Amino acid sequence: MDKTMVMDFLKTFASKRLSWLLLAGSAFMLELTAIYFQHVMSLQPCIMCVYERLVMVGLISAGLIGCINPKQKYIRWPSFMLWGYSALQGVSLAKTHVYVQSNYTPETHCDLVPNFPSWIPLHEWMPWMFQPTGTCAEIAWQFLGLSMPQWLVIIFSVYSITFVVFLVPQLLKR
Repeated sequence: MDKTMVMDFLKTFASKRLSWLLLAGSAFMLELTAIYFQHVMSLQPCIMCVYERLVMVGLISAGLIGCINPKQKYIRWPSFMLWGYSALQGVSLAKTHVYVQSNYTPETHCDLVPNFPSWIPLHEWMPWMFQPTGTCAEIAWQFLGLSMPQWLVIIFSVYSITFVVFLVPQLLKR
């Protein structure tokens, strides 16, 4: 398979609903996993966790918007931009969260109340999902030696790389 065929495949696949459903579905499953950790395993989310959840909602939204009519550029491009923005914000937030966990001192603390705009107080509307009740420095869960924020760095990096892989063919002319 040559480079042109790969680029054509990626460009075509991005204009199919399945690609956007995969984006929305994978992010939705990760969001459900976070809710499971909180409400079944009793792991309390910190403010960074809440912001990381919000970024995941951005990825779900990007996928759902893209599903509307992915053949139309005016639908696909805003979806791409929301995908890229959300994925990169996720990497940044998760890296900050890892830093706080790795370098904890009493001075490196997180806020207790999210800084949402007054017109969309998600922590009041959906406290079961967006109300922080834990501390950022606590490492309450690990898998294969990595904490949840470390896994999120990997996950958001994969979303970011996938974004670039699908974006580049959209920018190139045939």
